[in-house]
Amino acid sequence: MRIATIATASLALALAACGSENSGTFETEDGEQGEYTVDSDGDGMNATITTEEGTATMRSGENVKADLPDGYTIYPGAKVVSVTNVDGTGHKGSLVMMESADSPDKIASFYKKQAEAAGIKIEMEMTINGGKMLAGKGEGDRIFSINTTNNDGTTGIQLTVGQGG
Repeated sequence: MRIATIATASLALALAACGSENSGTFETEDGEQGEYTVDSDGDGMNATITTEEGTATMRSGENVKADLPDGYTIYPGAKVVSVTNVDGTGHKGSLVMMESADSPDKIASFYKKQAEAAGIKIEMEMTINGGKMLAGKGEGDRIFSINTTNNDGTTGIQLTVGQGG
């Protein structure tokens, strides 16, 4: 399932989460059609997206355990704000939102070491407004990105790791 399809379906799911519909259909910009179902429990949201390319499941919420690939960990001492795990035909990944008192540079360095140890080649590294962004790819369509932002003494962390796509 392509990233664009997942993004479009995610938007449909977000809209469904705001309303009362627990299932429905959607169409991408490319005319691809799909179906989705959403259900919530006390610990998060579960969603299933089905298109011609296959089925993807998504689990998202504050109390969802991150399904990180081997070699990646939650940043030590960070507060996990939200986790979204996606598993589908030919791809799997996690988006983890965290907060820490450590500096953006220290956090980015921590994850850069983990990514390189996992065989990721860092292709982009930049500093913006006191935050740090890194992104790269590895064999087997593995992806990695980290975005840290400085928010008045608290560092926001957005970690994305996955495979396939």
